Amino acid sequence: MGERVDLVGRRAEREAVDHLLAEARAGRSGALAVLGEAGIGKTALLEHARAVAARSGFRVETSVGVEAEMQFAFGALHQLCAPLLTQLDALPEPQRVALAVAFGQREGAAPDRFLIGLAVLNLLAEVAEEQPLMCVVDDAQWLDEASGQVLAFVARRVAAERIALLFSMRDPADGGDLSSFVGLPELRLDGLDDTSARALLAATLPTPLDDGVRHRIIAEARGNPLALLELPRGAPPTRLAGGFDLPDASSVPRRIEDSFRRRSVNLPTETQLLLLLAAAEPTGDAALLWRAAAHLGIDPETVAPAEAAGMLEIDSRVRFRHPLARSAVYQNATEPDRRRVHGALAAATDPRLDPDRRAWHRARALLGADEDVAAELVRSAGRAQSRGGLAASAAFLRHAAELTPDPAVRAGRALDAAHAEHEAGASEAALELLAVAATGPLAAMQRARLDLLRAEIAFHLTRTSDAVGMLVDVARTLTPLDAGLARESYLRALDAAIVTGDAGPGGRVLEVAEAARAAPAPPGPARPADLLLDGLVTTFTLGYEAGVPGLRRAVETFRTREPRADGEGSSDGQRWLWHASRTATALFDDEAVHELGRRHVDLARESGALATLPAALLFRSVSLVLAGDLARATELADEGVAIAAATRAMPLLHAELILAAWRGRPEQTAEISAAIVSGAGPRGRGTEVSLGQYALAVLHNGTGDYRAASDAAARACESAELNHSNLALPELVEAACRTGQQDRAARAQHELGARARAAGTPWALGLEARSRALTTTGPGAESHYLEAIEHLSRCRMAVYLARTHLVYGEWLRRARRRQDARVQLRTAHELLSDMGAEGFAARAARELRATGEHPRKRTAQPTDALTPHELQIARLVATGATSREVAAQLFLSPRTIEAHLRNIFRKLGITSRRQLRELPLS
Repeated sequence: MGERVDLVGRRAEREAVDHLLAEARAGRSGALAVLGEAGIGKTALLEHARAVAARSGFRVETSVGVEAEMQFAFGALHQLCAPLLTQLDALPEPQRVALAVAFGQREGAAPDRFLIGLAVLNLLAEVAEEQPLMCVVDDAQWLDEASGQVLAFVARRVAAERIALLFSMRDPADGGDLSSFVGLPELRLDGLDDTSARALLAATLPTPLDDGVRHRIIAEARGNPLALLELPRGAPPTRLAGGFDLPDASSVPRRIEDSFRRRSVNLPTETQLLLLLAAAEPTGDAALLWRAAAHLGIDPETVAPAEAAGMLEIDSRVRFRHPLARSAVYQNATEPDRRRVHGALAAATDPRLDPDRRAWHRARALLGADEDVAAELVRSAGRAQSRGGLAASAAFLRHAAELTPDPAVRAGRALDAAHAEHEAGASEAALELLAVAATGPLAAMQRARLDLLRAEIAFHLTRTSDAVGMLVDVARTLTPLDAGLARESYLRALDAAIVTGDAGPGGRVLEVAEAARAAPAPPGPARPADLLLDGLVTTFTLGYEAGVPGLRRAVETFRTREPRADGEGSSDGQRWLWHASRTATALFDDEAVHELGRRHVDLARESGALATLPAALLFRSVSLVLAGDLARATELADEGVAIAAATRAMPLLHAELILAAWRGRPEQTAEISAAIVSGAGPRGRGTEVSLGQYALAVLHNGTGDYRAASDAAARACESAELNHSNLALPELVEAACRTGQQDRAARAQHELGARARAAGTPWALGLEARSRALTTTGPGAESHYLEAIEHLSRCRMAVYLARTHLVYGEWLRRARRRQDARVQLRTAHELLSDMGAEGFAARAARELRATGEHPRKRTAQPTDALTPHELQIARLVATGATSREVAAQLFLSPRTIEAHLRNIFRKLGITSRRQLRELPLS
């Protein structure tokens, strides 16, 4: 449509795009974000990419972000994927269903955002199997939130496919949300140099210019290609002949928009109205535009002056010359004219085929409140939520509240909108809506829900004890209104108090537990969360021994109940499953730790809940460390970090911290611990600190710095997080004994003994016997060491068995029983070396050398050449899983798995999956 912004002077930028395409064609897919101000040439570069891709045999699919479409969930994603849906049947059923629900093609439970992302990744990969694929997304800063998050996730997970993803987006200062795309490879377009600017100006202006005018145009355009084309067009011929206005303080995009605005106001009145109609209809549907124009009595011929002025062109689609032209037309219109065209578009939109966009236009056609339109927006919100579009649902509900005439109904809708905003991650926006809801008449239950949401947001934002108090107050308020919700609120408050770490006599944990004793009885059969609340309250008010039976019942209920029962598949249920897993550690129940940790990971994988999967992987990784499988623990920890990066979530480094400590790596342990505490902000005095102190205690016990280990373990034992203190107690006993702090060791051993007898598991009894041995002087210690080995041989937590052989061997050497010591120390060294617990293995090696025996070096294994990620894939494939099944589990494409397998086969010197199954990978 007329002249386009040229790529004069953009050689390096063209080469970057050409390289992206060449890599994709070779099966090394990638993504590139093109950034720059409006008019800088991003769209021209995308057009170059399309042309090169077409010549290179690529299939090219396009999506465009539109500011007015940002509240329509998955709209831009559907635009991109619609031509590809013929390959939908190739996807696994969960992914196929997720996409169909997201695109409104079938009903079903709202799918997780990242399950949709995996589905899109595999859909693109299936298409790319037949032909290299290039996906171009223009104006990505205006994508609806759901589409933006999914496409950014896909861009971070493509690896070995013949896929190129190219996004263009404005600089953040120009508007739009770019948070989803942070971290992608960037190509920033700056202004053209003077030589290129002169060349572009000469190529596009038919009129010769004198030097003074040319200099002024170039100075005012500031290297912006669109400005070089548009600013002269908007200037009167006399100014082009004899001079040009000096640059003003406005930004270049603003000047370009002003140029389009001046051009539009000189058009006939009816043409201006048609332009406004086109600007208000963001889908570019020409048929819809002409229906709406007919509703307003506009003759189709009136478009000719707008096309002649270079504002837009209309064939089967409506295309503005530039998004700035669209925004100039819409912003320059009067409010009555805007309402008029939105009303026409609402009348022209089929309510059966596109009810949400009709509701959107109806709402913008209103002056004042209207219950009928507000109710329609509420229905649109429900449809958006059912597709997984939380942000879209919140936007519809917010607008519905604004248009609701009845104050009580308006307050209720504002409250619903606040809940949706908070679930979508917009907590500040939720607080604004809560302020609106608070001004209206609310029923008692609504007021309690408002206070509960405000308390949850406060804790989410601040992690302070004040927020804990707010949760307790809400729980009290809810007691006569909703017993089930009141109990959940008490459990949330207790969990929050534990997280903040305010323990000890008179601490917040005890205060909350005392308050929760007044919780009402469950309204029906006790749920797992009910049992968990009762068990924790008893534990913190009456002591560990009194609380164990109730905690054991809760954990057992979580273990035996069907995974999806009682909402365990929901995000709320996932949270209690996480808490139940921690409680299993507090009970020294290694079987429950294993089962609940595995179940949590499986549930998150099956539902595509990547928001909760990193936390599940974290716990599972730590439990594998204690089981002595540091290699698998590393695989899961790395996977959690990779998923957090792909989803732009805060990385959970706790598993890396524990791994570094058990490996005996001081610098890494200190670095990760500092990063966790720093990232925790106000929470830095709570569970993060106690976990860090536990890690330091393990590290220092492994390296033999027992004084530092004793101090760190003592601080970790002060934690209200029972599993942290339980794990720290045996570290404290060992370190205190080694430093002659007999009183400290005795107190820790007494506490550990009481807990172990109450728990009664082999893990607990083994640790208690080990600690008793360490604190016993003389020959009587030996029977305790043997008892500890016997108990620990019957539990999963193999690191403690290995370390018990170590301390027993040390005791035997000091008792001058060198031959017996060698047996124990040799066993300890072999176990710890094979596990990868390098610090403790080195300690065992020193002790073994002191007996006169040189420890054997660990035999190199073929799998040592594999990365943790490759080893994880190899293990999964060795179980008989197909590439597609492994891809689904790891949120990758099958082609990426195949590429990893080729590397694995090369490193291991094998050629088949059968040979892989024959290797010792476990």
